[in-house]
Amino acid sequence: MGRVTVRRPVLRLRKGVPSQRPDTLAAEEPMEIRVGGRPLTVTMRTPGDDFDLAAGFLVSEGVVHAVEDVTAIRYCAGATADGGNTYNVVDVALAPGVPAPAASLERNFYTTSSCGLCGKASLDAVRTSAAWTVAQDPLRVSPEVLEVLPDRLRAAQRVFDATGGLHAAGLFTADGELLCLREDVGRHNAVDKVVGHALREGLLPLREALLMVSGRASFELVQKAVMAGVPLLAAVSAPSSLAVDLAQESGLTLVGFLRGDSMNVYTGATRVDLGTAG
Repeated sequence: MGRVTVRRPVLRLRKGVPSQRPDTLAAEEPMEIRVGGRPLTVTMRTPGDDFDLAAGFLVSEGVVHAVEDVTAIRYCAGATADGGNTYNVVDVALAPGVPAPAASLERNFYTTSSCGLCGKASLDAVRTSAAWTVAQDPLRVSPEVLEVLPDRLRAAQRVFDATGGLHAAGLFTADGELLCLREDVGRHNAVDKVVGHALREGLLPLREALLMVSGRASFELVQKAVMAGVPLLAAVSAPSSLAVDLAQESGLTLVGFLRGDSMNVYTGATRVDLGTAG
């Protein structure tokens, strides 16, 4: 299997003094996702938790909704000219009766580690394909719980400590207990890995759960949260306007700029229990 980190030589300058040293970098390799042997998409990702990534991607696309929808996930041998296994091609077998992805989902381009579902997503598409609604989720969370999420997410990032170059997504309970953390060079991949883990463990929809991400809250991340039934998405940085629009329409609570005891609640503020603060 691919390595999560790699070593590369680097010229280091400190106060104008040069030195040669190896540096540890986050690995980035392409992974092709196939469904029933048919290529669907290629994404640039950090190797590791590849089956979770493939499963989460299919949840985000509305192809699967429950663990019973998938019968097997495996690496494909023969991906190289000599018949070897690169561990960069994953094939998902759907259960009988589960429709294969529509031809419109097939990608003639790869998904980069930064851009996610390039050009495909629309508000109407998400509204019609989401299997669950998050609007009526009874989650209530205190500001004190939200405040500790970034530190707990950061403390669990083992690969980030070595490279400084990975995004993270963490799934938490309403009490702030970390249930699952995944790292990747792509924000959307990290979230897909968390959602894929939840699918494979039979946890969807993720009722009364919190999803915390290390970067900004883009439209695609709100979309993935909605598709997984997550009622609250928190990010350490800013949301986009379209992310706020989708969160508002979907009934999702969206928190941005979550840093220490400071945060902005853009939508769904009734889920944040302010007690007597008003």
